[in-house]
Amino acid sequence: MRISEDAAKSRVSSQKAKVEQSRALYSLRRAQADALHVRAGINGVLQLVPVEEGAHVAPGTNVARVADPNKLMAQVHIAETQAKDVLKGQKATVDTRNGIVPGHVTRIDPSVVNGTVTVDVEFDGPLPPRSRADLSVDGTIEIANLKDVLFVGRPVHGQSDQSIGLFKITADGSEAELVGVKLGRSSVSTVEILDGLKVGDKVILSDMSTWDSAGRVRLR
Repeated sequence: MRISEDAAKSRVSSQKAKVEQSRALYSLRRAQADALHVRAGINGVLQLVPVEEGAHVAPGTNVARVADPNKLMAQVHIAETQAKDVLKGQKATVDTRNGIVPGHVTRIDPSVVNGTVTVDVEFDGPLPPRSRADLSVDGTIEIANLKDVLFVGRPVHGQSDQSIGLFKITADGSEAELVGVKLGRSSVSTVEILDGLKVGDKVILSDMSTWDSAGRVRLR
């Protein structure tokens, strides 16, 4: 009788072990099935699904793009010649075509693509209504604030901290003479004048290198 009871207990234990094994396998298969459902890690708006339904993809493949409209940032493309002056934390303004929003630089891409450097700008104020991801914007980054500066439009061949020759138009507007000009800091469209010009002078900013040897040209 004792032997019979022990054998029965052994069979029950064996069956229990098989049940637990089946439960573990079921849990694994269910977890694998749940993993097939792609879930974003944030709340937001679905923007793009770059894969076709039923397609086989490798681990790590981007299968969807989701953006949180309440956590947007701007990416500004700066000419590589200007990017050297951009630093993290500098003030910036972003024109969304529906309002101008203040911000600051949070990241500067170390690489150069097509002659530009990508700069990330985080917003410091609320975005205008109907703002959305991938919206085209214009950005301005303040690299310095210079007071009482003499400046002109940026010449074709003028770079920061350079001495160049510019043709200054005479008072009667009939001629232009070549004068030496020392440039200081520059922005995208203007440049500081350190020496060679005074307030009210008019200069030619286009390429006049063909007439540099003449020193003076007549305007018609």
